[in-house]
Amino acid sequence: MSTELKTSDAEPWAVVGGGMLGMTIAHRLAKTGKRVELFEAAPYFGGLASAWQLGDVTWDRHYHVTLLSDFAIRALLDELGLEKEIDWVQTRTGFYTDGQLYSMSNSLEFLRFPPLNIVDKVRLGATIFYASRVKNWSRLEKIAVSDWLRRLSGKRNFEKIWLPLLRSKLGESYKRTSAAFIWATIARMYAARRTGLKKEMFGYVPGGYARILEKYSKLLVDEGVRLNSSTRVDEVRVKDDGHLALWNGGTHLAEFKNVVITAPAPAAADVCDQLNSAERERLRSIEYQGIVCASLLLKKPLADFYVTNITDTLMPFTAVIEMSALVRKSHFGGNNLVYLPKYVDPGDQIFDLPDEEIRERFVCALEKMYSQFSRDDVLEFRVSRVRNVFPLQTLDYSSRLPSMNSSVKGLFFVNSSQIVNGTLNVNETVLLANRFIETINGHEGSAGERV
Repeated sequence: MSTELKTSDAEPWAVVGGGMLGMTIAHRLAKTGKRVELFEAAPYFGGLASAWQLGDVTWDRHYHVTLLSDFAIRALLDELGLEKEIDWVQTRTGFYTDGQLYSMSNSLEFLRFPPLNIVDKVRLGATIFYASRVKNWSRLEKIAVSDWLRRLSGKRNFEKIWLPLLRSKLGESYKRTSAAFIWATIARMYAARRTGLKKEMFGYVPGGYARILEKYSKLLVDEGVRLNSSTRVDEVRVKDDGHLALWNGGTHLAEFKNVVITAPAPAAADVCDQLNSAERERLRSIEYQGIVCASLLLKKPLADFYVTNITDTLMPFTAVIEMSALVRKSHFGGNNLVYLPKYVDPGDQIFDLPDEEIRERFVCALEKMYSQFSRDDVLEFRVSRVRNVFPLQTLDYSSRLPSMNSSVKGLFFVNSSQIVNGTLNVNETVLLANRFIETINGHEGSAGERV
């Protein structure tokens, strides 16, 4: 199969989707001298990385962190003049299991972890070390993650640690997920520790992604990119002269020779009637996980762990992310910012629950977890709902990937489903955008190749 993408450089490009992926594609295209328009349905740019208000505090809608090993996003931040401002912090990790909260921030605490015996701990540590050394990730796509972890870690480790963690992120879909999923997760975190001299060093830009996106939007404008917010594109029509017309319902928006769609794969399947049935099926076959994520502004801290992993399957959220254990509290008006994510199937009924019911469930759970917590500590509570967040790395996933190229000349699809050897995060998103640009510029790598 030819891996070259055919484009028309003389005509302007449209990038549909103003998240970090679309913004980075627009930025890279503009850097190569192309004229670009960026379309975003929301009134703001940034997508999953966008910011919002909690009272007087402006911070990220979802939790984000930069690792020392995240060289792609660090390079982009350097372009924005922000990389040197990253505040690097050594964080701690908690574990909530059997109704108890434990610190798991170093080797000694791991050895003291009561729920596992010494044999379990040795096997668990060996599993993590082995996974960090695996290079041929593609063979793991043929092995179910449950089978792989049972074999390496043993039955008790799997049932006590791995299974609750898999369910917290994947629900029952873990049964169809390959071992490549857990490998990618371990590899990223292990790389961060290796780069940080065995310390769990995480970083953030003062001001959060609100500041990053403000600088990024200004850079795009300076580069000549035309930004169109509050402009939904739900259809691409091929004209007789080969131009691609963008439509919003019955409204004609503009015409381009080259269009890049960054919507999630299932949504992208219906954007153009001229796609063939095989292309549509490949896009629709990608399964996604969604998220319901609550942001809480609290008067008092909870436990000073950046991440608390939860193995109790009865809890209504799947982790506690105490952002104020990483970010200076002065960014939050002296208060504490906490995220409570719940990863679910896109059709889960929790998406239809009112904020008040979600708040009651989540606050009750916090009262159970933390004896010092009081619901009177809650200053602000907001809920974000996103049905398509990250694709499930099912068995033989890479063999079924949608191509970046399409049968429609000038129409391209770039989305998170094409991240095949990593987990969804901003660094991987920037890498994906860079790979697309390298491909259309004739460099090594391919959008059309299913790697």
